[in-house]
Amino acid sequence: MPKASQDAFEKISQMYYELTASEKKTADYVLGHRNETQYMSIAELAEESGVAEATVSRFCRRLGYGGYNVFKLAIANATAAQRSGPAALSGQVEEGDSLEDLCRKLYAADQDAMAQTLALIRPERISQAVDLIENAQRVVCMGQGGSMLMASEAAHLFSTVGARFYAISDSHTQSITAANMGEKDVILFFSYSGATRDMMETLSVAREQGAQVILVTRFPKSPGVTQASVVLPVGSNESPLQLGSIPARIAQMFLLDVLFAEYCRRHPDSCMEGRERVAAALAKKHL
Repeated sequence: MPKASQDAFEKISQMYYELTASEKKTADYVLGHRNETQYMSIAELAEESGVAEATVSRFCRRLGYGGYNVFKLAIANATAAQRSGPAALSGQVEEGDSLEDLCRKLYAADQDAMAQTLALIRPERISQAVDLIENAQRVVCMGQGGSMLMASEAAHLFSTVGARFYAISDSHTQSITAANMGEKDVILFFSYSGATRDMMETLSVAREQGAQVILVTRFPKSPGVTQASVVLPVGSNESPLQLGSIPARIAQMFLLDVLFAEYCRRHPDSCMEGRERVAAALAKKHL
């Protein structure tokens, strides 16, 4: 058994010849792609390694990690410690950076998140998502943790042009709402990982009731995809050490902006009327 003080790459090297042939495929990929691995879902690592997801799980446990997320965090820590590239984490600011360097790095990371998302956008999927939103009796925006901030922003943005949009943050209330949904209801769910227990439970209940699900996620092969009617992938690599990073949120915000703009493009008159009503109501709140 490897020592606890060893980093993930040292553990893999030490235990390499104790691994099965399939596990060695995963080990070879991880060792050859040290920086990339920390950003991958278990499905992506399995596919790139040419093995099953169960093999990746066994590989992680054999190394002494409780699960894939724990293993990925160890990879991120080991990569950051080695400083194998100009910035071990996307947009990472180094101690010796000037303020100008800091600004340039963060700008580049934010810009790259939008560029990656733009490359992933498929017009037919945007159209399918907006079709569901158009025909919905209710559109309930949900997420967990940092992704709930995006869900709240989505509900706030769409509420300026219609009264069918709601945000629900509490996981218990999300499940209660899902249990009372019908075929004319839509969930717009934001999840960077696409792999949280609360999300899977809520979406499973909603689908049983006939509701439609639009999932915004970084990983188009994540478990959440199995419960989604439409999947909208976003860019931005986020290490386990960067949970809730600004670039990841900017990627989701860009995708949200696309959805909203397409909805308004289809309904220019009603959206303008709604915006005028909201603007008039809010004007009274300003001095």
